[in-house]
Formats: sequence, C-alpha cells, structure tokens
Amino acid sequence: MKISRDKINHISSLIVRDFKNREEIDYKVELNDVRLEITRVMTEELMKDDKADQLARKIIDSYSKNLREGSPEWEIMHQKHYEEELQKLG
Repeated sequence: MKISRDKINHISSLIVRDFKNREEIDYKVELNDVRLEITRVMTEELMKDDKADQLARKIIDSYSKNLREGSPEWEIMHQKHYEEELQKLG
C-alpha cells in the first residue's frame, strides 16, 4: 500500500472528528464504528490499487519489446493497463 495503516487511521479519525463537529448530522451508530468502516473501505481500495498496479506491470513485463520503466511509452502502457485492471477489480 502507498499509505501506511497509521496514516489511514489518522485520516479516518480526522473525518470522524469533522462529522462529530457537524450539528446537522444525526448518527444511528457509534462514531467509532463509522471510523472503522472508513478505515476498512480505504484499505480495500488501496489494496485494489496495488493489485491493479502489479497486474499492469506484469502485463508490460510480458511484452516482447522491453520497455524501460519511466519512459513515456511505458507510462502510457502502464496507465492503460492499470485502468483496465482497476475496472476488472471493481
């Protein structure tokens, strides 16, 4: 993952703290449960991102033409395959 678990927890705590300060929102569940759900969803999405990146790199590595990572051609192909893999992962 590109973001550590501590950072995910920190971000989810900031979101919940903002929710707590809003008077127009009434909660049916505990805010800690909301924080835990935010953390779970963020972690799942970041894992999908990592998986899509790995799959895109694997596809590029399978090309007969050896593309140098970071080159404009590699970046274009990575973005293309990354987006395709993200769509497959949902």
